[in-house]
Amino acid sequence: MADEQISVEEILLESEDKMSKSLDHLKHELKGLRTGRASTALVENLTAEYYGASTPLNQLANLSAPEANLIVIKPFDTSCIKEIEKAIIAANLGLNPQNDGRIIRLAIPPLSGERRGQLANQVKQMAEQAKINIRNVRRDGNKSLDQAEKDKAITEDMRDSGKEEMDTITKKYVDKADEIAKAKTAEIMEK
Repeated sequence: MADEQISVEEILLESEDKMSKSLDHLKHELKGLRTGRASTALVENLTAEYYGASTPLNQLANLSAPEANLIVIKPFDTSCIKEIEKAIIAANLGLNPQNDGRIIRLAIPPLSGERRGQLANQVKQMAEQAKINIRNVRRDGNKSLDQAEKDKAITEDMRDSGKEEMDTITKKYVDKADEIAKAKTAEIMEK
């Protein structure tokens, strides 16, 4: 009987792990969205050519945001400054890099009200996609529970209580996705 309980627990744990990864992905996606405030997260995952290899910016340079509207990129090796500049332009962030030969400055212009609205909509869509992914994990987990019951690995009662627990876990992660989106939207809308 103890082995049978593990089966339900395994399904629930695996499902919760996948739901957690959906939230992590949402957070990662939202990091790259530009708000009115300078953040090194905007550029840290851009890649630039460095000795023939595509290398993330955070491995090529020291990134900082000394002011609310400025990102400073100081390459460890100044010979790659042109490549870093190209990567920033190619990323189409709407920012013009200012290069003085040693460091690159990115002035972050204030967002217009219309642009803030567009970004808030984008956040809403990203959160909705994360919630869809979470619900898909629930669906797959419930199918696994049904299959385990059909294969006589678990009882009908165990399946039903597993499904109830699955719904509880799903609600928790959907609520977290909403909280994350609400916080990011508030950050975008603040002037």
